[in-house]
Amino acid sequence: AINCSAIPETLMEAELFGHERGAFTDAKQMKKGLFETANGGTLFLDEIGELSFALQAKLLRVLQEREFRRLGSERQILVDIRVISATSRDLRNEIVAGKFRQELYYRLNAVTVSLPPLRDRQHDISILASHFLSHYCQEYQLTPPKVCSEVAKVFAGYEWPGNVRELQNVIQHAVLMAESKSIGLCDLPEYMQPGSCPELS
Repeated sequence: AINCSAIPETLMEAELFGHERGAFTDAKQMKKGLFETANGGTLFLDEIGELSFALQAKLLRVLQEREFRRLGSERQILVDIRVISATSRDLRNEIVAGKFRQELYYRLNAVTVSLPPLRDRQHDISILASHFLSHYCQEYQLTPPKVCSEVAKVFAGYEWPGNVRELQNVIQHAVLMAESKSIGLCDLPEYMQPGSCPELS
């Protein structure tokens, strides 16, 4: 898995395709890229809409030809790989705006799974919150606190613009802030609190 928005454009090509020793400054040894490492398996490209136009063309060629070259090499490397991609952007609009290659879109679009935003999946909120609560309590070696009914109501009425990642961060924040055996409104991030919190006695 690789987050395409988290790696600078200048480094992304080497991350995907690898490089030979001396291919560029600081390339002191050969490095396999993710396509080569994932050969025979699956490569997950998260936020693929963030890839530059030039890298989109190179990715399209790999998907079509099933071969690529490391940076600084003339040898073609064959790969047998499954690619899964995800994006929070509307790629059809990106195509119209000239920011995403139409050919790549149709090459990737063999099977599409559309995931509605968290605000439209109310039944998932409590399940995900429980999962993240268990995860962070285990990570911090804490006894899992209960979530009070007021917090559950706030969660149900909140729009969750940051979707699942925001919920995960909110639960982490609450676990770290809770000073009792339950998570209350005062343990939520300030922007989620419906009113001012009373001072703790």
